[in-house]
Amino acid sequence: MMNSSQQIGKYRWTICALMFFATTINYLDRQVIGILKPTLESDLGIGEAEYGYIITAFTIAYAIGLLIAGRLIDWLGTKIGYAISLLGWSLAAIAHALARLPFGFGVARAFLGVFEAGNFPAAIKTTAEWFPKKERALATGIFNSGANIGAVLAPVLVPLIAIKMGWQWAFILTGAIGLIWLFFWFRYYEIPAKQQRLSKEEHEYILSDNEVETNNKISWFKLLSYRHTWAFFVGKFLTDPIWWFYLYWIPGWLAKVQGVEMGNFGRFGLPLAVIYSSTTIGSIFGGWMSSRLIKKGYEIHKARYWTMLMFAFLIIPIIFIQFGGVGFWGAIAIISLAAASHQAWSANIFTTVSDVFPKKAVGSVTGIGGMAGAVGGALIASFAGNLLAYFEKLGHIQTGYTVLFSIAGSAYLLAWVIMKLVSPRLKRVEDLDK
Repeated sequence: MMNSSQQIGKYRWTICALMFFATTINYLDRQVIGILKPTLESDLGIGEAEYGYIITAFTIAYAIGLLIAGRLIDWLGTKIGYAISLLGWSLAAIAHALARLPFGFGVARAFLGVFEAGNFPAAIKTTAEWFPKKERALATGIFNSGANIGAVLAPVLVPLIAIKMGWQWAFILTGAIGLIWLFFWFRYYEIPAKQQRLSKEEHEYILSDNEVETNNKISWFKLLSYRHTWAFFVGKFLTDPIWWFYLYWIPGWLAKVQGVEMGNFGRFGLPLAVIYSSTTIGSIFGGWMSSRLIKKGYEIHKARYWTMLMFAFLIIPIIFIQFGGVGFWGAIAIISLAAASHQAWSANIFTTVSDVFPKKAVGSVTGIGGMAGAVGGALIASFAGNLLAYFEKLGHIQTGYTVLFSIAGSAYLLAWVIMKLVSPRLKRVEDLDK
């Protein structure tokens, strides 16, 4: 006898796998410069402040790109929109190899930011198209875990490539991987209504929420009139920069505070792999948890918010890692818990968009919130670069990291309180056409 999953079909999980690999490539390309930070400083003289400005160029371009990408993906559709985004960021990643000055890295980084911005609006919209509500947080957690796998692969592959072939090849080879993904995307992806590999039963299951959809163009001004757009905006603005801090400054913390060289895999590559591997567990578990609560009868808003609150509390211990007594691997364990909890939070905050808005608006709202997160990331990048440069001159760079870890530990509870006040029940929007 076939179980219900076999009767329904599983092709939607093939689509989830494609999103997972795209997100893996996205973060692999994004993380290369963070891993190479010590090398770029010694070889090209890129200091803390210059590095901060390079990351700021990326985040500002990413913010602008998110507004454009969300709208274009709602207009072009996920198949073409996702493909254009991935092609663009792959070529931009390769272009880093041509840079010789901080300005050149800033230009390449800006182009990377513009095109990488398409990943999450496209993936969230694809999830809304291919999954019913009760599975969306799990699907989001799975594809979002690709960010963690990409970040795990980077500290393993990039130092090896850089040492054996030179830092330029680290950008070239990682950037080229995205071109392979495009072949599989065009071979296996189509919207459910046009996908011939999809069974009738699975198509009906995907549409089982009976959501009312609109084909009309929806303005940003209209979307900004809804409370949850602003709740999502604030949540992303306050918490996205923390993940970017983990990506771009934890390698520097290992090098400058812990005194570890990039070539020492046991104390550099391995700790980074542990940190980012743990985030895969957090992403999937966070998505599974709220989906499980919904299946057990919890209201959607309670399942999402209580899950997010739990992980917000689990991030707080990172505030204390600079005060001593925890040891090297104890500090790595605390950072791992915080980073994993961020991805659990991320899986749920992303899913609140498709909980509230119809599929036609998901890309645009995700873009608005992502833009807010990128603006926050730009602010934290410039702040962190200048803060660390200041304390480095004083010979107390660890003090700068203490400030940054304190911000990281407190941002999520603040974001949760504001989101809960602004959009307490995640009420479904039904009047976008009015």
